[in-house]
Amino acid sequence: MAGVDVSVVIPTFRRPAELREALKSVLGQTRVRDVTVVDDSPEGSAESAVAEANDRRVTYLRNPVPTGGRAGVVRNLGWPKGSGTFIHFLDDDDIVPAGHYDAAIREFEDHSGVGVVFGRIEPFGPTASDEQMRHERDFFSTAARRAASCERLGALTQRAFSARMFFDATMLVCSAGLVRRACVESTGGFDPELKLMEDVEFYARVIRRFGARFMDRVCLNYRIGPSLMHSSPDETVVAHAYKRMHARYKADWGLLDFYASKILARTALRTL
Repeated sequence: MAGVDVSVVIPTFRRPAELREALKSVLGQTRVRDVTVVDDSPEGSAESAVAEANDRRVTYLRNPVPTGGRAGVVRNLGWPKGSGTFIHFLDDDDIVPAGHYDAAIREFEDHSGVGVVFGRIEPFGPTASDEQMRHERDFFSTAARRAASCERLGALTQRAFSARMFFDATMLVCSAGLVRRACVESTGGFDPELKLMEDVEFYARVIRRFGARFMDRVCLNYRIGPSLMHSSPDETVVAHAYKRMHARYKADWGLLDFYASKILARTALRTL
């Protein structure tokens, strides 16, 4: 697949120091065609970090109407600007491990029809407590085991991945997936109405339609710190997200398919 490369989309909000680290990890990779940094702050807090990167592949885009925390809206502004075969939606405080894009693209080459490739997630955080780090490591270790169990199911793998995403704890966060551009275009990107879980909903839809592959290697260094993800979520907001996810599933695939996946997630997959 000569010429295959990656477009990186980084939504950011008032974290220029972390953004610098994220950009450094991206620009140290091979196969990066372009990087779009979408600044959601009204004062343009990320512009200096982009200028300091001093790389022609990096474009600064300021959101003309700041959203106040709707990452899905911000990502949707960024992904049409790139031209890579694959898209990486990287959060501004996460780090891409060396060699990740090469490894992920090899996985796509070996499985030409699959829409998403993801792997293990390694949390880190200088300000996180020992208790919080243990909790996060346990969560992502369990997520990796669940993903690996889906890989062993052969013809049922795509269905198993999808069922887990829609009806069980997520197996990945937004920055952990690499996705084919054609799949993003086909599914329309992120749901702009969701303030939380927009990444779970997006990957669930893409995986249901195009499938996924799990790599048994670290694909992301995931920073643990203050964010919507690591605060106590409003249960009303979470319930709204699941309601929209499930309503869209029923509309796209029908009630029979919806309940078949739900039963699979709540029965057989819990024994793996």
